[in-house]
Amino acid sequence: MAHKFSRLVLVHVFIVLMHLEPFVVSEEPQVPCYFIFGDSLVDSGNNNQLVTASKVNYPPYGIDFSEKASGRFTNGRTLADLIGEHLGFDEYIPSYAVATDEQINKGVNYASGSSGIRDETGSHLGERISLNMQLLHHDSIISRLSNLQHDTTFTNKCIYLLNIGSNDYINNYFFSDYYNTSRVYDPTQYAVNLIEQYSEQLMTLYNLGARKIVVFGLARIGCIPAEIGRFGTHGKLCVDPLNEAAKIFNNKLKSLVDDLNNIYSDGRFTFINVTSISAPQGDIPFPNEPCCQVREDWQCTPNTDPCRFRDLSLFFDGFHPTEISNILLAARSYTRLFTTDASPWDIKHLSQL
Repeated sequence: MAHKFSRLVLVHVFIVLMHLEPFVVSEEPQVPCYFIFGDSLVDSGNNNQLVTASKVNYPPYGIDFSEKASGRFTNGRTLADLIGEHLGFDEYIPSYAVATDEQINKGVNYASGSSGIRDETGSHLGERISLNMQLLHHDSIISRLSNLQHDTTFTNKCIYLLNIGSNDYINNYFFSDYYNTSRVYDPTQYAVNLIEQYSEQLMTLYNLGARKIVVFGLARIGCIPAEIGRFGTHGKLCVDPLNEAAKIFNNKLKSLVDDLNNIYSDGRFTFINVTSISAPQGDIPFPNEPCCQVREDWQCTPNTDPCRFRDLSLFFDGFHPTEISNILLAARSYTRLFTTDASPWDIKHLSQL
């Protein structure tokens, strides 16, 4: 059955790729700099030096990446890496942990595995850099840039990418053994609370000079292998309560983006509909199996061999997508295939505003 799923997924990949624009690297980046905030979906190594179970600076992670086991939670490039390539950057944006004064002119990656919108999210796994702390790190970077250049107005032309929120459900709301949020809030109340906090965080970013802000919605977190393994599907394809909770959050996040565009005439906020982009086409199912051998925590077992045909797998470990999944998501985020993919702009058009 897994082989049948793989063939169907490959057909789906070819169909989607046929409709995408050719990938061409520009001679110069389309924007002067690119700043990245989020969780493990876009972390490029900030967790490597933290005391946490949420770090992956070991094989087989990075098996298809030029820098090998750099701390990226996948076999190859992350979503953020690929969008950077589409924007014309010839080097990957450095992680905050190692960024030099020369490098920060082109951007910084602040993302941290297991982090969330809420400060306590992911705390059972150990240290992590919450979104609030990432914003403090960005404030320090802006100060460094100001000392180096005495002018940071160029940052209002840069792309700011935020991909966060999954852990606020996976490693908080639906992890009731450790967190009490599901006993305090129903799913709608929790989404409202998260969006209120996220709104304040986006305003902090705006006040630090950001004007072109890309906000990614949540994927169908109930279809993640680890969540299926933990909760079961009760005869369904995925864990429906998790997907319903993510849907509520996404709808409110889309409304927040619309509101922010109406309030701030010089701001450009856009919403990437990850759920829509990653939805199977027609009746094509997708495999919910990790490509690598996983431990009890659903991360890859160190120094084991992953599946051979990684371009036929959607998930590399129990939580994170393979590079091929990231390629498809990055392509349709940069140049939308359908109007539902990105609203009101895809990243290509946002960079041109």
